[in-house]
Amino acid sequence: MGESKDKVTENLLFFIWGISVVATAGSLFYSEVMGYTPCMLCWVQRIFMYPLILIYGTAIWKRDTMIALPGLMLSGIGMLVSIYHYLVQNLPALQEAGEGCGPVACNLKYVNYFGFVTIPFLAGTAFILIFFAHVMILKQQKEK
Repeated sequence: MGESKDKVTENLLFFIWGISVVATAGSLFYSEVMGYTPCMLCWVQRIFMYPLILIYGTAIWKRDTMIALPGLMLSGIGMLVSIYHYLVQNLPALQEAGEGCGPVACNLKYVNYFGFVTIPFLAGTAFILIFFAHVMILKQQKEK
């Protein structure tokens, strides 16, 4: 039974690592290939996302979930920043707050797939998946 739980934990770590790689590659694609200049809140989200590749990669390599604990905190904070950024883009009451965000307005929508999927939405989805997958890892550890 313990080996099965270890496999689930390992799969969750790979899942989290994969999400962080895709999110990082996506942000670099939008800025470096598409030429979209990141706003201040986008930079903050990058600060919380990029280290997750190293954190979870190291946890996989060392087979130690305790190494990944900072990833839970980074993803939680990143999730909150992404949610705020998405609200700045979409709530009329916060639109003004996004205008004074720096050289690029934080309420600017470079992409708007399906009328609601923006770059902060994509980042927020990644942070939420990472956060809750890590919570599942913690539950697995507790049940051992």
